[in-house]
Formats: sequence, structure tokens, C-alpha cells
Amino acid sequence: MHGTQARMSAVEVCDLPPGALLAVYRERGAWTDCYTTTLTGEVSHVAFVEAFYTTRLFKLERLILKWCLSRPSSDSLAAQLAGGHIDTFAAWRVEGRAVDQLLLADVMGRTRSWLMTAAVEDHGRATTRLYFGSAVVPSPSAASGQASYGAVFRALLGFHKLYSRLLLRAASARLAARLPS
Repeated sequence: MHGTQARMSAVEVCDLPPGALLAVYRERGAWTDCYTTTLTGEVSHVAFVEAFYTTRLFKLERLILKWCLSRPSSDSLAAQLAGGHIDTFAAWRVEGRAVDQLLLADVMGRTRSWLMTAAVEDHGRATTRLYFGSAVVPSPSAASGQASYGAVFRALLGFHKLYSRLLLRAASARLAARLPS
């Protein structure tokens, strides 16, 4: 293998790790997911958050949010979010922070995005486990009053799962390219 491929593992579905800020939504019955990948080398949480929100793939989402919701953002704002200097970014607001985690809520309050890093030893080598997860909070149905995810959620779930993997893969590749060989 060469370059970034030698330092990145595949993106996999996993359980939320202990202490995950996103776990509160799973416990409340919201739909949650979690994806992970590992990089050989030390990656700070700040670097991960910044890389995630500045990938070419995520910039496309930022452009859509700018046009559709009048919620512009920039790489500079992504860096400020990562560093803890701002609490709003595009269509999200910070709901929770820890040294190794960031939990964002969308402006409608229906979805959450979560990023986490964890240092891991792998045969004496320093590695970093990157996590990305989401939560979707059901809303009461107008007809029945029962909590429901709705048809749009069900229709977009397959796309969401693929997009989540691609986002984490893109951020991982961006970070791997910056790590020393």
C-alpha cells in the first residue's frame, strides 16, 4: 500500500462507545447510528472536526444549506467551531462538547450529528479511532399524536447511511494525507 491507504482502515458500522454524548438520544428511543475508522498516528479532535467540515463532500452540503436555508458557512468558521470558539455553524448549533467529542443539533431540532476521537494503541503504534454518528428524533404525527419518523426519513435512510460512510472516509483521507509517513 502507499500514501493514505496504508494508514486508514475501512469505515465500519459500530456501537456507540461508552461515554458517547450521542447515547442520550439512543436511550430516549431516537434512531441513532455510529460509524468508525482508524488512522495510524495521533489526530486531535480539533483537527478531526475541522477536516470533517472542510472536505469537498461536506462543502457541497454547505453550499446546499447556503442556497436552500440561507445558512452560509466557511472553512474559517469550521475551524472556529472545531476550536470551540463558536457554537453555531451553518444549520447546526452546539448541543454538547467534551475534549474528544462534539454534538450538534440542527436548527429544526430533529437531527443530531456527533464526532468523537479516541487514542488507541495498536501493536505499540499510536492510532486514532474516529467516530461519526447521527440521531433522528421522532416527532408527533399530526394524525395520531404518536411519535413517528415519517416517510421522508424512511425514504432517505439508505442515502444517509452511504453519505455518512463517505463523509467519514473523506475526513479520514484528508487527515491521513497530513500525517507523517
